[in-house]
Amino acid sequence: MRRNGRPADPVEVLIVDDQPEFRTVLRDLVNVTPGMTVVGEACTGEAALEAAADRAPRLVIMDIRMPGMGGVEAARRLVERHAGIVVFLVSVDRPHEDLHSLGAAAFLDKQTLSSRALRQAWDLA
Repeated sequence: MRRNGRPADPVEVLIVDDQPEFRTVLRDLVNVTPGMTVVGEACTGEAALEAAADRAPRLVIMDIRMPGMGGVEAARRLVERHAGIVVFLVSVDRPHEDLHSLGAAAFLDKQTLSSRALRQAWDLA
């Protein structure tokens, strides 16, 4: 992606999911998505709050269901604490609540997640 004729800085992404296998899938997906790079990973909502404070990502892709603090509560806290941070929630089940009330800019279905869908969601966010 270009801005004013120059390459834009990559979107720094924090991946949060309690399943190591899915974190690997997300890492690979982000790394093949134009203009995005992974800056960290976490496996709980609590760890996501710490990682966001340390790594200052622009985008957090987070599972809704995790042990301890789930993705919904972590998303709310992230957007309260970090101005400008964008959170995408991922799951196999779409939440019934309004995404913005959950602190999220988008919902991505784990079963249909693709590089194109990720890039489109970012461009709309």
